Amino acid sequence: MQQIRPPAVAGRFYPATAEALGAEIDGYLAGAVTGAPPKALIVPHAGYRYSGAIAAHAYATLVRARTLIDRVVLLGPAHRVALRGAATSAATAFATPLGEIPLDQVAIARVLAFDGVRTLEEAHAEEHSLEVQLPFLQRTLDDFSLIPLVVGETPTADLVTLLETLWGGEETLIVVSSDLSHYHRRAEAQALDRATSMAIERLDVEAITPDHACGCYPLRGLLALARRHGLSAHTLALSNSGAVPGTPQQVVGYGAYAFH
Repeated sequence: MQQIRPPAVAGRFYPATAEALGAEIDGYLAGAVTGAPPKALIVPHAGYRYSGAIAAHAYATLVRARTLIDRVVLLGPAHRVALRGAATSAATAFATPLGEIPLDQVAIARVLAFDGVRTLEEAHAEEHSLEVQLPFLQRTLDDFSLIPLVVGETPTADLVTLLETLWGGEETLIVVSSDLSHYHRRAEAQALDRATSMAIERLDVEAITPDHACGCYPLRGLLALARRHGLSAHTLALSNSGAVPGTPQQVVGYGAYAFH
């Protein structure tokens, strides 16, 4: 029996209609530069008015790979439930105003064999960190299946083992959803986020803490595995919520990164 996870933040984090949503994403992508297809991305997950333009710099790199990538492993932090380890979903598809994305049931069954991975619908029901990535993926890729993982506190070694199982080849894209520093004054946030970006480019696992990135646990796993596979990381864009007029003085940082 089909079980569809409906969108939880449509109309708040991004437009609720397909026409408006597609047009907004296309506008962001038009302002970004296409690049070499990546193996992995780090992308922010705020409302589109705050981080959509930054996210577009990551997703624009998929243009040349839209027919090659047919599976996306999507990891993001838990904002709504206390969680240790990783939670996947029993849904057969995740929906957005742009349509439904089927879940890779075979791969999900495989990761459920790992200690610390479980099915937990509560972790996904209201979670925005994964959901806001889906319309961008739908707009930049052709048909693909999804492996969604909400990640709480998890040892890096466990995430490396898990991601290695899902790594695949050029058909598989890894996406880590994470914002950067939270609620510092703008100048302080800029300095902190520049340092975090340098750590990401160095693939410096130990330099990333929850103070640097809310998605630090999946981010650490990606950095460690990128080092193992000989990938390099590149900063594509860096900003914060203070770039939007009328926002508070204490800002949230956003960065987009590609791994080749």
